[in-house]
Parts: sequence; C-alpha cells; structure tokens
Amino acid sequence: MDLDLFLIGTAITLGPLHNSAFILLLSSDNGVRKGLAFLLAWLANLVIVVACVVLLTGGSPPMRHSAPSTGAVAVKLAIGVLLALFGEHRRRRPPGARRPPKWMAKVDRASVWAAGGLAFLLQPWAMVGAGAATAVDADLSTLESWLALTGYCLLATVSLIVMELYTVWAPEASRARLTGLREWLDGHQEQLIVTLSLLLGLWLTARSIYELVA
Repeated sequence: MDLDLFLIGTAITLGPLHNSAFILLLSSDNGVRKGLAFLLAWLANLVIVVACVVLLTGGSPPMRHSAPSTGAVAVKLAIGVLLALFGEHRRRRPPGARRPPKWMAKVDRASVWAAGGLAFLLQPWAMVGAGAATAVDADLSTLESWLALTGYCLLATVSLIVMELYTVWAPEASRARLTGLREWLDGHQEQLIVTLSLLLGLWLTARSIYELVA
C-alpha cells in the first residue's frame, strides 16, 4: 500500500494543469487568498475521499481475495488501464491540438470561492480514485497506515504548499520564478500528462493483475 500511495501522490502533485492554474491564481489580485482557498479545497477533497473509504472499511482491511478486496483491486486495475489508454491517446494527438485550454486565460479573474471550486474541477479524479482503492488496505490500528494516508494527502498537495509559502515569504522573487515555471509547464504540458498517465497506468495495471492472481 505504501509504495502505491507514494506513486499516486507523486503523480497527482506533478500534474501540470492544476499547477499552472494555481500559479495564475497566485499572480492575480489577492493571489495569496485565492491560492489558499484552492490549496485547502484541494487537500479537503483528498481527505474526504480517504475518510469515506476508511468509514466504509471500518479502518480494517478486508481479507485478501474476499469480495471487497477483489473489488478494490478490480477498480484499481480499471483505472490503470484507463490511464494507460488515455496517455497513449494523448501521445498520438496531432501537434495542432496540443495547446493550453482556453479557460486557463480566465483563471486570474476568479474569485476566492471560484478558486476553491476550481480545485475540485482540476482534481485528477482517476488518480484520486486509485488512491481511494488503495486506501481500502489501510489498517488504522497501526501507526504505519496513519502515516501512509497522511503522507499521501500531503504529498499530493506538496507542490501547492511550496508555491503558496514561497509567495508569502518572497512575493517579488516568487512572481518571476513562478511565471517561468508556468511557461515551462505550458510548453511541456502534453509530455507531462502523457508520461504521468502512462507510467502510473502501467504500474497500477501490472500491480493489480499481480494482486488478483498471486
């Protein structure tokens, strides 16, 4: 469980779309407040999903190869296949279709409340679903599971936390560097989406097949 959550959390935090949108929010008027709203909503989504899974399992992992355990693995397998197919589809897109979405130009005019809603919309829900299916194996009677789930939520949010704190501590320096980062993300958006989708999708697929047949 720990390795899967680490890889899923890393893939989530490296996603280019939400990071680019977050930088635009930070560079707008009241950017720190908007960024904080986005960050808190993003983290809350992750925590709520994990909490729902833990409530359903009662904090105890289902027996291996039982119906709930097999169902969770099947969900993870389906998400892995979909991510791999999505990554391959994006890789094959013609170059003319590879451009930032038009809505990105309006992000800097969003209100604080809209910033929070944007976090919900930009959450990579397929990856979050994979994290939820993995959290089924959490045993809350052990400190290790608590640390793994907490670490997963924080890891999936760490890029936002770092940028928010950087903007608070060094507003002038952060503006130029984060703008440069956003331009780099925009220029490499497709490569990042394809790479993250394919790598995580193939890992989840292989891991799930192994868990089903082992």
